[in-house]
Amino acid sequence: MSDRGGTLQACVALLKRDVTLVYRRGGDWINPLLFFLIIITLFPLGVGPGAETLARIGPGVIWVAALLATLLALENLFRSDFQDGSLEQMLMSHHPLPLLMMAKVFAHWLTTALPVVALAPFMALMMQMPAEVIPVLVAGLLLGTPTLSMVGAIGTALTVGLSRGGVLLALLVLPLYVPVLIFGTRAVDLASSGLPAAPSLYLLGSMLVLALALAPLAIVAALRISLE
Repeated sequence: MSDRGGTLQACVALLKRDVTLVYRRGGDWINPLLFFLIIITLFPLGVGPGAETLARIGPGVIWVAALLATLLALENLFRSDFQDGSLEQMLMSHHPLPLLMMAKVFAHWLTTALPVVALAPFMALMMQMPAEVIPVLVAGLLLGTPTLSMVGAIGTALTVGLSRGGVLLALLVLPLYVPVLIFGTRAVDLASSGLPAAPSLYLLGSMLVLALALAPLAIVAALRISLE
């Protein structure tokens, strides 16, 4: 019982530490958020202010912007811990490493993806999307962005030892992001057409459950490979 309590305390302490470091650095959470806002703001200027056009492309634009914003912040997920040696200390810890890695991924999601999800309704209104589909958009992002963070963390773990792994990271994880992108936009399209969006949301939820079950183990394995 005390060991479980110690593991929980270690995970909470790691979560608080990572969140504090991200907000102290500022750019780690501001840059992805600004990137998200800039992408969506530029699209109406590029395609014109037509409400029908913006409403049609809006879900895809918001999802792609959220995906790229999440990817932008991934490279620093393990970088500072790798450079100061604390990542190796975690690997030698007696606490379950998958749980520690999930605490780090959750910190990434809290500081990068959650602000994006919070801004998504306002961006949807700017893209002239119907108000009744906005809850579906938010629900899809809440289910999909944690999967993006976990899948991205696997790629980050594989490239943590490389000095410039950003391009390789994008090549590794972007194909794996495609199913989340497809079903996220599909849910909003179904809601816009007056059809039930639940099947697409259920698939996003299933992918999230699968990621929760497998991603922590894959992250640990990738880290061990990178640090050997």
